[in-house]
Amino acid sequence: MRHEPAAGRRRLIVSADDFGMSGGVNAAVARAHAHGILTQASLMVNGLAASAAVAESLRAPSLAVGLHLVLVQGRPTLPPHALPDLVGSDGMLPIDPVRSGMRFFFLSRLREEVRREVVAQLEAFAATGLPLSHVDGHLTIHMHPVVLDLLCDLAPRFGIRSVRLPLEPLGPSLAFDRRALGRKLGEAAVFGLLARWARARLARRGIRHADRMFGMHQTGHVGEAYLLHLLPRLGPGVSEIYCHPGETDEEMRRWTPTYDRAGELAALLSPRVREEIERQRIELTSYRALASPRGEK
Repeated sequence: MRHEPAAGRRRLIVSADDFGMSGGVNAAVARAHAHGILTQASLMVNGLAASAAVAESLRAPSLAVGLHLVLVQGRPTLPPHALPDLVGSDGMLPIDPVRSGMRFFFLSRLREEVRREVVAQLEAFAATGLPLSHVDGHLTIHMHPVVLDLLCDLAPRFGIRSVRLPLEPLGPSLAFDRRALGRKLGEAAVFGLLARWARARLARRGIRHADRMFGMHQTGHVGEAYLLHLLPRLGPGVSEIYCHPGETDEEMRRWTPTYDRAGELAALLSPRVREEIERQRIELTSYRALASPRGEK
């Protein structure tokens, strides 16, 4: 189920992933929301700084917060002994998302562990007391068919009303930057197929998504120049841009050493970007606002 704005109306969700990963991410999210264009953040409930992120959210009630589901490249919510097939000998979730995805398909005992960990993360989010704006996934793991089916089944229990769907047009990204062409083409093919498969399932459950999404092909490098390139090209309806702002610290260097997190934060704070949004008459919003009865900002 897509959101249904008035004809020609352009709305934009600006989302930060990895909220709760570290103090540097939390600080960047707080700055980008208070002084920039950021409208929502996706919380890693198993991040090292998750409690601090929740406290920050309570101080900023206008920041919509959703769950950033982590099933790879991170820490589990459940104790490692409860997930013997999902975690490694170091007690951490697996590093390789492709290999993990294949194992999710073919190992029934692993699917049960995935289910328990997904439920644990949703329960941990519910325990924060924050309204659940949306669900998305670290490395887009929420789009794995096993995981998405779980989220659909759990939606009534946990109040999942919106999910990020990776419907990213390839053209704007290639027009901006043709580097990493093979990766971008592969992402467009794989996630485009998954998004088309998922759309009908989400619609049957009444779970909403944006009309299009941006940021995957430019992951870690959603800078000012990219946003200024993209904003005039947004079509009518609801678009989502997701990014990874941060004030660099050791945890970010460990997990995302190639990301230009400081550049992404600067883009969210950029007066030029804000002016372009106003010039284009684009309305900033969030999944939480779009799901409210009045669709308020």
